[in-house]
Amino acid sequence: MDERVLTLRELNRATLARQLLLERKRLSPAAVIERLVGMQAQWPPAPYVGIWTRTTSFRREALERKLAGTAVVKATVMRQTLHLVTRRDYALLRAALSETNYYDQASDAKRLAPAVRELAAAGPVTTPEALAYLEDVHGLTGRRARLAWRGARVRAHVLHHHETALWHARPGGRFVAFEEPEAHDPTEARAAILRRYLAAFGPASRRDIGAWSMMHVPELSRALERLEPLRRFRDEHGRELLDVPGAPLPDVKIPAPVRFLPKWDNVLLAFADRTRVLPEQYRKTVIRMNGDVAQTFLIDGFVAGTWSVTKGGVATEPFAPLSRAAQRELKQEAGRLEAFLAD
Repeated sequence: MDERVLTLRELNRATLARQLLLERKRLSPAAVIERLVGMQAQWPPAPYVGIWTRTTSFRREALERKLAGTAVVKATVMRQTLHLVTRRDYALLRAALSETNYYDQASDAKRLAPAVRELAAAGPVTTPEALAYLEDVHGLTGRRARLAWRGARVRAHVLHHHETALWHARPGGRFVAFEEPEAHDPTEARAAILRRYLAAFGPASRRDIGAWSMMHVPELSRALERLEPLRRFRDEHGRELLDVPGAPLPDVKIPAPVRFLPKWDNVLLAFADRTRVLPEQYRKTVIRMNGDVAQTFLIDGFVAGTWSVTKGGVATEPFAPLSRAAQRELKQEAGRLEAFLAD
């Protein structure tokens, strides 16, 4: 039997449903973060807006309590970028990434990880303090010192202090030694994480999975074999799409509400082909050359403009003229976002 071809709109609605962007749910911050397999956290307010736009009755204090109690941590994981992840997922992700040739696999990182952990265990440490230590004690300077610090702290489970992830985050990065995570078999951990990825972002191609994880093809192939049987589809370009059994594929006629997305929202970065949510003609406007990802809003499920905070509230800049109905809904949702930001 030929594999079913999913249209762009079918992929859009499937992605929105799994990303909690088709219907808000009453979920805790930790439940949302686990469902999305982490949330980008380069900009401290981003996860807060991302959770607000996906849930009902979210209060910022609820996430901050989880951060203070280390149920949620700020760590370098997928794509070597900062995410908020739960304690359980941190252990899985570190094991899943342990065979990927990132900075933590370099010889300096392996050699210095115990010393860096000991340094951070004595109290919160800043990057300038760590670099000074590496120069004074180990003779490393310049780029080599920076790479050693970056790799060693990841390898040694030295994470960002929770105060750097608060809504009103303290300026300047501080790092603390986190307890050794539970050990997992790397391939089994990857399989568990990839199953979760497909549940949250699928159906997706192997290139999409690689773009999201930045894991190597052999690592991904071994893990995907553990997930069989998988559902298989094709997109309109003939590319194979993988999915977990039973995951939702909503009717394309289901209306998609206006939603505001923060900087670096997961749904814009989790695919090699982002057109299921981000039209190609707007990609370079949204995802800039310097790696910055704009704050955007969705109309009918697709990115239709950007937003910013001004003295007058939330300002929107549509990429194209909007219908009167879309303008009204956008204004109403902007009002709700303004109330959340001002709370």
